[in-house]
This record gives sequence, structure tokens and C-alpha cells, in this order.
Amino acid sequence: MAEIAVPDGQWTFNGELLRIVPGSDKRVDELRRTLGEVEVPLEAIAGAAFEPGRKGGHLRLRLRKGADALSDVVAGALAAPADPYRLAVPKARAGAAEYFADEVRDTLRVFETPSGPCDAYLLRVPDVPITATAGDGQVFFDGERIRLEWTGWASSDKEKMGTQEFPLTDVASVEWKPQSGMGYGTLRFRVKGGGPSLPPQKDPRCVAWSVQRFGGTTALVAAAVLARLPRELPELPPAPAPDDDVHDAVLRRLAELGRLHQSGVLTDDEFAAAKQAMIRRLQES
Repeated sequence: MAEIAVPDGQWTFNGELLRIVPGSDKRVDELRRTLGEVEVPLEAIAGAAFEPGRKGGHLRLRLRKGADALSDVVAGALAAPADPYRLAVPKARAGAAEYFADEVRDTLRVFETPSGPCDAYLLRVPDVPITATAGDGQVFFDGERIRLEWTGWASSDKEKMGTQEFPLTDVASVEWKPQSGMGYGTLRFRVKGGGPSLPPQKDPRCVAWSVQRFGGTTALVAAAVLARLPRELPELPPAPAPDDDVHDAVLRRLAELGRLHQSGVLTDDEFAAAKQAMIRRLQES
């Protein structure tokens, strides 16, 4: 088992599941605190890497498209510190972060985990009802209907149109982006048969903000909506026939774990947990 705990949070990987727990420090972003603990099955992971920086770096997890509604809706635009799949690592813990990323990558190689799109979400989607406030509006979603109420920052155009409410069945797509430069951050709902596109400050189907870089927890609302929209299933290649090479790779990994245990790199508990995970995979293949 691989584990790293820093002020920004704790990541634990047992060969089958990667558990992410946000830190309790008040500087941890609101979105990550609200999202809470995340469990990522191995099948949802596309890759892992440690990205070094001047004061340490980030341990970063890359998920398969279609595995996680939040990752899909933010489309890579959710940068640290709001990204739950990016862990800020101090310089003193850089070696542990590199080891953690190696463990995840090695396991992906051993079990030849697919990296292409998923045909169903593998991570828990945000629960409903859910609400968020940012900039000129507050958005509510109960799983069936979406309601937008305007704050004191709303333009006169939105105030005149008043509260907006529409069923999920009218929604064609949901779009989210953070505030950047002089532009607005937005949570926008595209409705079926909608008219021409309007600027964010005038669009009655859009919450806009110009101060909060990441828009609070609006990305979680966007993910909750996306997860409940009909999705087009990707065309997946046929599953490969069982290959003896997989068994050989697992056996090689077990031997490597034994060497790490004997050299003191892995504790007795870590070795036992990793070995059991490998044996279960070998039995399932």
C-alpha cells in the first residue's frame, strides 16, 4: 500500500482503490472541502505523475474520460488549489510523492488498465439537492429542476427577467469555466431550442462571476447536472482475450514487492496489503 499525508490532504492507494481525503487546513479550497472524501477505483485512472515545483510540487491524478462527471464538466480548467485530483506536496515530501505516482503507474501497467473513455461513471456523482452561489446568482438543482435566483450583483437585464426555473429535460448541455483575466467565470445551461447566445451578464440561463477565480462550488452543481443528462456512449474496442503475459507481469510485481519488503522500503502491513491486492487481481484475470 502507498500513502502520502501532507497539510493539503491524504492519498492512499492499495492497488485497487485510491482514496483522497482533503486536508483540514483552512486554506484548503471550498470546493474540495465540500466534495469531501473521494474514492477512485483503479479502472477509472488513466495516469499519475509528480510535477515538481520550486517549493515542492503537485501529485496529480489523471482520470479516464467519462469516469468522473466533475472532471468531464471542468475539462481540465479547474487548476490547483480547487482541483481534488491535485495534491500540493512540500519539498520534503517530494520523494514520497514520486514513489506514490510510481506505484499507481506500475499497477496500471501490470493490469493493463484501459485508458480510453468509460461507458459509465465510475466515481460517485454529486448528491442532490445541491446549491451554490457565485457572482450574480444562486443555482439550485434537485435532480429534476434547475432554478436560478439573482443576487445584488446581477445586471438589470437579469433582474427584469426574474427567477428562472426549468426542468432538466429541457437542458441540452451544461458548461462551466473559471474566471480568467478580464473575462467572467460562468455556469451556463444550454436549453433545447434556445435562442442566440448572449453575454454572461445578460444570459438568463447563466450564473456569472468576475472575482472568484473558481466560482465556489458551482462546478459541483455542473457535475450533478451533467451526471443526470443522457450521455452518448463511446464505441469501445472489444475486450482482449486473456493473455499469459498478464499473469507473468503480476508474478514479477509480486517478486518486486518481496524485494522492497526485505529491503525495508515496505512495512509488514504495506507488503501484506499490496500482496493481497495483487493475488486477487491474479485470481480474477
